[in-house]
Amino acid sequence: MDTTAASTSSTSPISSAGAAPLKVAVILGSNRDGRFGPVVADWFLGRAARHPGIETDLIDVAEAGLPTAITFSPGPEEAARLVAVSERLAAADAFVVLTPEYNHSFPAPLKTLIDWHSAEWQAKPVAFVSYGGISGGLRAVEQLRQVFAELHTVTVRDTVSFHNAGALFDDEGRHRDPGPADAAAKVLLDQVVWWGTALRDARKSRPYGA
Repeated sequence: MDTTAASTSSTSPISSAGAAPLKVAVILGSNRDGRFGPVVADWFLGRAARHPGIETDLIDVAEAGLPTAITFSPGPEEAARLVAVSERLAAADAFVVLTPEYNHSFPAPLKTLIDWHSAEWQAKPVAFVSYGGISGGLRAVEQLRQVFAELHTVTVRDTVSFHNAGALFDDEGRHRDPGPADAAAKVLLDQVVWWGTALRDARKSRPYGA
């Protein structure tokens, strides 16, 4: 059975004693009918809940309902939906993007959410959890790294990837072999906390100039 890609690095736990919790926006990037994304999201949020010093906010592209046509003058209803998402992204100190792989790339609704925003992403870390067939969504992640580089983010090296994802979870959404997946999630979250805390402190001491 395929296992989740786990890092071999020896990242040590991050101490967040005395620091404000890191606000992490977890972005569920698929709105496809019958999508597997909510299973992955529930699993990841469970791992994040055990990690010290993190507060998560799940942003689901299916619920956001952002307009697909980028315009400088959205209508009142579209503007309201945009503001609701923009405020949550701006409040985040870091991001974790959950993405499947469709035809060697990432979903269009995820790109729409990304493209509607600019300053909200800048000088913050972005990590990736991917899922799919044989590739585990890693080709989508590689393309997303290029997109987020343009938006002045720092992408976290280590990922969590689920290869043949549907076979890895039972009908209750529990991972059948959680050890490697949990280890990979811990490495990713440790790096998110390190980068998120460092960049949050840097933005406070010196505003970022894009």
